Amino acid sequence: MQLSDKTVGEWLEYWAKKTPDKEYIVYSDRDLRFTWKTFNERVDNMAKGLVAIGVTRGSNVGIWAQNVPDWLTFLYATAKIGASAVTVNTHYKEHELAFILKNSDMHTLCLTDGIRGSNYTDIIYSLLPDLKTTQRGKLNSKRFPKLKNVVYIGQEKYRGMYNTAEILLLGKNVDANEFERLKSLVKCHDVVNMQYTSGTTGFPKGVMLTHYNITNNGYYTGVHMNFTSEDKCCVCIPLFHCFGVVLATMCCLTHGSTQVMLEWFDPLVTLASIHKERCTVLHGVPTMFIAELNHPMFDMFDMSSLRTGIMAGALCPDDLMKQVSEKMFMDITSVYGLTEASPGMTHTRQSDSFKTRCSTVGSAYEHVEVMVLDPITGKECPDGVEGEMCCRGYNVMKGYYKNPEATSQVIDKNGFLHSGDLGVKDADGNFRITGRIKDMIIRGGENISPKEVENFLYKMSEIKDVQVVGVASPKYGEDVGAFIILKEGKELTLDDVRDFCKNRIAKYKIPRYVFFIDEFPMTGSGKIQKYLLREMALEMCEKQGIEIL
Repeated sequence: MQLSDKTVGEWLEYWAKKTPDKEYIVYSDRDLRFTWKTFNERVDNMAKGLVAIGVTRGSNVGIWAQNVPDWLTFLYATAKIGASAVTVNTHYKEHELAFILKNSDMHTLCLTDGIRGSNYTDIIYSLLPDLKTTQRGKLNSKRFPKLKNVVYIGQEKYRGMYNTAEILLLGKNVDANEFERLKSLVKCHDVVNMQYTSGTTGFPKGVMLTHYNITNNGYYTGVHMNFTSEDKCCVCIPLFHCFGVVLATMCCLTHGSTQVMLEWFDPLVTLASIHKERCTVLHGVPTMFIAELNHPMFDMFDMSSLRTGIMAGALCPDDLMKQVSEKMFMDITSVYGLTEASPGMTHTRQSDSFKTRCSTVGSAYEHVEVMVLDPITGKECPDGVEGEMCCRGYNVMKGYYKNPEATSQVIDKNGFLHSGDLGVKDADGNFRITGRIKDMIIRGGENISPKEVENFLYKMSEIKDVQVVGVASPKYGEDVGAFIILKEGKELTLDDVRDFCKNRIAKYKIPRYVFFIDEFPMTGSGKIQKYLLREMALEMCEKQGIEIL
């Protein structure tokens, strides 16, 4: 199997011609359905509309929205004319948006009303007070000089903004030859998508991903799960993240599969969509699968159509994977990687044994070299020896936008992308993630892997989910803290947890601090923010009068 030079737009047109009447995008909760042909036509009209308001080859177009029906329309429309879609985290507030508007040189921002607790239109008016009195397309902001348009994704009208109906109407005035000219200039190594890393420390960086990066990564992701055009993938993960836009959307695009979309994650709507549409594939982070399995109406829905999917973005506990296999009939797989790797580096295959799929993150993607390198010497570690997970191949990003220094810090002179994660390779060529270099707890000179402690604590039947972090300690430098979410109706105490660990793991690994909470702080893409847990540990100790040793 060779790598493909097809662009995102060319893949869409390929399926629009081959299977024009087959459903591509379905919103089951509102019975909205697009065939490949009707969706491709809408994309072309939207692309022409963007050209009409000045978007052209090399322009950066922001998409700040939940998984609304036209999210994908704007993604493909920008791809067809050589522009780049800047995917904006739905949880961003004014401060983060201001940074991205400026840092990405954004030309046009497309947005919705927002999500609960965050009104996007209010935020953009706060950043651009003149927008309400400025003629559409004539924006001239000193703070954001490259920004020329704001587009509301929907039918409502807002001062200074276009809406999608107007963009589609303006597209009718664009010369067809100009549209074809722009399409002809698009090449597979052009940047098509810019994703800003979550930025748990400092400001986020814009990861430049090309057509070549994401379509091929999506294609091989599907190969590992035996994807065909008959598959229906339930997409309840956010599209602004690589998990959604590549492992779901690009996977479906390159295999001609149907996407059953959810505007935002809701366990009940997810279960109902799988049941109604007979979905065969389901992706999600562990917390999503936990919410689905524990929903009181779970048994009302038929999950028997499911066959596979991806659980990724966080630790995938063995017990959870077993429940998904038994109750949802899925040979669940896991992808390991990072945004800078488009994002997949390794993937367990559907054909792998259950043990392999539970205990490893699989083997390297085709056409990708994955190595465990010694963080100090840079040499490859022998099998079974821990080092930094690194990769080289088609999937490595083009770089960080306008940040060659940061790019050179993660892509070495040999072209290897350094993940910052610790891992080992076994004799079968499968990899295990053992921790993160930054997350490693160092207690009195002893290195402790948070993941190791988490895996052990999952053995307690009362625990639904757990995260282990280092808590600042004047005596040891760091000590072990565990944040625990209990199963419904269950109770535990600090002493219960410590007694369970006593004599079963090394004393220095036993959590000194245990906090019982209802939910973890998350990024918009579903990743747990461990740095916030570390901050919460100190605050909770102070509130509860716990002495920090």
